[in-house]
Amino acid sequence: MASPDLADLSVLVAESNMQMADLVSQMLRGLGVRKIQVATDAVAASSILRRGGIDVLMIDDALSGLNGTTFTRRLRRSEDENSRHVAVLMMSSQPSTASITLARDAGITEFLRRPFSAAQIGEKLGVIVSAPRPFIDTAGYAGPDRRRRKAGVGGDERRSL
Repeated sequence: MASPDLADLSVLVAESNMQMADLVSQMLRGLGVRKIQVATDAVAASSILRRGGIDVLMIDDALSGLNGTTFTRRLRRSEDENSRHVAVLMMSSQPSTASITLARDAGITEFLRRPFSAAQIGEKLGVIVSAPRPFIDTAGYAGPDRRRRKAGVGGDERRSL
């Protein structure tokens, strides 16, 4: 499959460590992303998202002011229709199975474990662009559909109506 064109993608990198934010931005530029903004804390990230025009939020799980999981949960429950549907790509240095599950249940779209390469970022962005998942909004969950594969239901497994 050909790589999707990422030139028109607008990415917000929410990362407390400025050196890491610069590195991620350089990787994104290398992938062809031209519209990149950086926020070093939750307040700045929220402000940029409220202005609109962001397609993907790359967020550190340990973002200053509000960790990435809590930030994502609040984003998904916000009244701002533009920002609540933004794809969220969480970055983490030492994720546990429990923290990945919490992040997924908060509504992240994709997850990157550090250290990662530009190719891995490109792979995740490619999935986000080429195979977007529908947004689910229920009392207990708001975010992209957590099911990644479509399973047909037929035969003995089909429930009767």
